[in-house]
Amino acid sequence: MSMHRGRAMLLAFCFAATGATAVFAHALSPMLLDLRETSEGVFEVLWKSSPLRLPGTNVSPVLPAHCEAEGEVEAEEVDATLLRRWRIRCGEAGLVGSELGFAGLGPAKTDALVRVELAGGRVVRGVVRGGASLLKVPEVESASSLVAAYVRLGFEHILSGPDHLLFVFGLLLLVPGARALVETITAFTIGHSVTLSLAALGYVHFPPRPVEVVIALSVFLLAVELARGEEVASAMRRRPWAVALSFGLLHGLGFAGALAEVGLPQGEIPLALFSFNTGIELGQIAFVLVILTARRLLRPLIAKLPPWSGMIPRYAMGSLAAYWVLERAATALAI
Repeated sequence: MSMHRGRAMLLAFCFAATGATAVFAHALSPMLLDLRETSEGVFEVLWKSSPLRLPGTNVSPVLPAHCEAEGEVEAEEVDATLLRRWRIRCGEAGLVGSELGFAGLGPAKTDALVRVELAGGRVVRGVVRGGASLLKVPEVESASSLVAAYVRLGFEHILSGPDHLLFVFGLLLLVPGARALVETITAFTIGHSVTLSLAALGYVHFPPRPVEVVIALSVFLLAVELARGEEVASAMRRRPWAVALSFGLLHGLGFAGALAEVGLPQGEIPLALFSFNTGIELGQIAFVLVILTARRLLRPLIAKLPPWSGMIPRYAMGSLAAYWVLERAATALAI
């Protein structure tokens, strides 16, 4: 890969990152409001959030007016996540036809997941945000609404995951030629699809903290390879598809952790899993297309940059990945 192409990718990534930040960036990690019906009209409530918040903001759950709280709210902090648990009684009306979600999401610049599990096993879930901060529990959830919900979750997850996007960006820097790029991106897709499915179905399980460390390490190793230059005929450059496939297996475990937050509806597991994975692939394709399009549009400006600027994206990628490795390792060891 030439320095010229490296400079092209640098500006393209900056252009894409600016646009993606405006649409998908979150000041804090998405929070979760989870309600499980334990008996008729009685729900166990779990509110997961970050202990950090933007100054002047106040996000709070919104529950139906006919639901009454029972007992005290139990709060604890686990793995840098604040957990609050309590019970509500909604009577014969239950939650079907009611709206619930959060207040204050707009000023906090964050999204939230809402999940409701009814006594019959039906699960309703969705993403709420400022301007549309309430989710209505429908009488019956159609297959089309389930597909739309999980496709949206997968799409938004990968576009709000900088480590996954940075790895894909590194693959764009590593692989010359359209055919090799398609093969490499496809191998990465196959890899993370396999482990996402196996983990979501319960066949494999790994602790999420070490997985996040290894994902960050994969980005760092790719950055190191890019910094070595094309002159070194390493295995990673000779068979980039094999590297993408191997690292894709690791990234799939990270996707599975996000899916575990929402859960899979009983009776519709294959459809929901397929939809979530489809959303991930659509987000990945969108990111690649934006990078390649931006590179083409910025080509005149790129030609004016000095030759050494081609190394900037590689070192920036490596520095950010190294920070992630140290930060996540420290968090994992502190458990």
